[in-house]
Amino acid sequence: MSLNLWRKALDLFHWSVDISAPIRDKCVICVAPHTSNWDFILGLCAYRSLGRKANFLMKEFWFFFPLKYLLRALGGIPVPSAKGSALTASIVERFNSTDYMNLAVTPEGTRSYREEWRKGFLYIAYGAGVPIQLGIIDYARKTVEIKNEYTPTGNIDIDMKFIRGFYDKHHDAARIPSKFARLEKPNRSTHSKVNNDSI
Repeated sequence: MSLNLWRKALDLFHWSVDISAPIRDKCVICVAPHTSNWDFILGLCAYRSLGRKANFLMKEFWFFFPLKYLLRALGGIPVPSAKGSALTASIVERFNSTDYMNLAVTPEGTRSYREEWRKGFLYIAYGAGVPIQLGIIDYARKTVEIKNEYTPTGNIDIDMKFIRGFYDKHHDAARIPSKFARLEKPNRSTHSKVNNDSI
């Protein structure tokens, strides 16, 4: 698929791209808030429109014939039943054994409301010695944004607090803000969301 087609896909829905973080051969791209299936499609189109390729993790279940060929071509990495430290170690090894890998992750791990974020992406970034770029699918502004970069310290609590604090300021970017669990709780809950008829 040519760059023009990726751009036209975004233009069709009046979305723009604001990606100014440094171009890295290796990095982890944290994407939040994650409240809609559209997040994946918009993020994929935005990154590909710049001529870049990102990898993403997906359950091994989905890599069946013939779908597996499409998923791999798009950057999909099948996740086997092994999880936790075994999965983290395998991804770190993949980083170490390849010349290029931009791994997109959604630490919320679900489109539903989730109080605790998964920490695997922090262990992966620190273990592989790569920066974390902070991506936002901003439905309010209709912009896919990656402008900030964070170098993990290895102190998981400190790293997570910083990253979640960053996204707290962008909770209204979510397609369904009420499904985004903020680190600092607002005085009153919000149940607003973007019109379901638009992305």
